[in-house]
Amino acid sequence: MNTVARSLRSSAVASAAGLLLTLTGAALAPAALADSGPPTLTVSTDAPATVGLGGLPVAFTTTASNTGSNDTSSARLIYRIDGENGLPENALSLEYRLDGTTWKKVPLEVSKGSVYGGELPEQFPLAAGKSRTVQLRLGMPMGTPHNGSSNGGTDHLKLTTMISYGASGAANDTDVDNVSVGGLETRLSGVPATAVAGGPGITFKATVDNPTPSAYENVSDVIMTSRHASVQVLRSGKWTTLKPITDSAEPDVYGFNVIGPDVSIKAHGSTSTQVRVTYLKDAPAGKTILNPCAIVNEGPGTFRGTLSCGDRATVTVKKAAATSGTPSPSPSVTATASSSPATTGTGSTSASSGMSAQLAETGSGGLSATAVGAAGLVAAGAGALGFTAVRRRRGRV
Repeated sequence: MNTVARSLRSSAVASAAGLLLTLTGAALAPAALADSGPPTLTVSTDAPATVGLGGLPVAFTTTASNTGSNDTSSARLIYRIDGENGLPENALSLEYRLDGTTWKKVPLEVSKGSVYGGELPEQFPLAAGKSRTVQLRLGMPMGTPHNGSSNGGTDHLKLTTMISYGASGAANDTDVDNVSVGGLETRLSGVPATAVAGGPGITFKATVDNPTPSAYENVSDVIMTSRHASVQVLRSGKWTTLKPITDSAEPDVYGFNVIGPDVSIKAHGSTSTQVRVTYLKDAPAGKTILNPCAIVNEGPGTFRGTLSCGDRATVTVKKAAATSGTPSPSPSVTATASSSPATTGTGSTSASSGMSAQLAETGSGGLSATAVGAAGLVAAGAGALGFTAVRRRRGRV
């Protein structure tokens, strides 16, 4: 159980201070009871420890109990989910089922920009001395299918569960839980440190890991590199040449979708592919960058969706020796990935703004942080592709 605060326990007195139920700013009136007397209700939520940013919902339960001597015909469960520093539209989802196998939505209303509140549409009877467990699912879709949010995010949610009875009334009991928010992690392994312009391609592996209990759908993994590169992936035993994805705002940057589009990844699963990058004869000598970015629910516009980018690898491109008729490949020494602070968030580009708008980065921690303030994909000197990230973290309220 992930409960960090079992707070605000109260008796069945409807006027208990501090327990007036608030969803959208309006407190509920005292209960109008159809029962013989007020019940004594308690609530306990076994919240998920983690949900995945941009992922599918994770199951959990809430147990409602009547510890008093009076029945109630109308127990009510109300939820409040606080993302603190601001969440985009369609950032959260909450589903439930009382009976059967069909999941139903809990309608959520947003207040103060980041607080989602809603009540189970169905009330249920709860006899004295009895309990009932309700199945629920909490998710952070961060948008809609093929239209992922391009900004916003958080590294945790505050989930508050309240129980009441009657047509309206004060909360009889409250349970508070913290839910961490993780995300996809993308990485490159076995990247050679050097390559020869016009020479044989360098091969390595691209992987997207899902350390969260959320399953993922509509996932792509894109490698950003220079326009002097040709990229192939190994599919069904054959090398397939990929078409570069470009944007007029960043003509020197090419993106290659090495995994996907629309790949599914199971909870705590991963997916990998072999990649071969060949640098063209006209590739300038010097350092160039390979930067992997996982995109969930990519929508209209170039690389627009929920992004999490991993550590980049640096490759030094060398000109072929003048005395050599056939360029020789350099030793396959693994490149050192550039380290960056572990952050996860979302980023976006659009047809008008190009790839230089808001790219997020993800490190090994995979914890969701804020949207990136700005990240440029810039060609810099002697064929070097520089990825400059300016990050800003939201302070917690």
